[in-house]
Amino acid sequence: MSHSRILFILSGSIACYKACEVISRLSQQGVEVQTVATQAALRFVGPATLEGLSGRPVFHDMWEEGRALDHISCAREADLAVVCPATANTINRLAAGLAEDLSGSLFLAWEHGRKPWYLAPAMNSLMWGHPATQSSVERLKGWGVRVIEPGAGALACGETGPGRLAEPATIVAELLGTLATLKKASAP
Repeated sequence: MSHSRILFILSGSIACYKACEVISRLSQQGVEVQTVATQAALRFVGPATLEGLSGRPVFHDMWEEGRALDHISCAREADLAVVCPATANTINRLAAGLAEDLSGSLFLAWEHGRKPWYLAPAMNSLMWGHPATQSSVERLKGWGVRVIEPGAGALACGETGPGRLAEPATIVAELLGTLATLKKASAP
């Protein structure tokens, strides 16, 4: 997968630890992974971990000096984007078209229809099943966003049900498959 680039956005969920495994596996396959972390994500996993796994500095502050336009360049350079884990908050904000942080700004700067954008949701079952979240997921799908469906099972809150982040192997297989398809489609 050399020369393939993924924009990997982490939002604030305990499932960030599983997202780290996804980043590691993608990097081991030769994919260039640019991590972007919301402030909430950084409460679960630190920038040093993300930089160590990806080999690249973490983009986490849209207002950092010298980075004011990075949301445009990051969106242009990547072959695909994934929000993993995608929280209910992030999903609902993206569906509302809010660009108050990096994830929203990157989403609005993305070339939808030309390059894939994925969501890998992770949240409590009630949050996943809530009409607001389900409506937002459907709206995003209507815009061409692809969803790696969450699994069911034990959740961090101690409950059981749908909302678990898909297993890292499932996410990696989906993303690598899409990159291979994109590479094949662009070959002369």
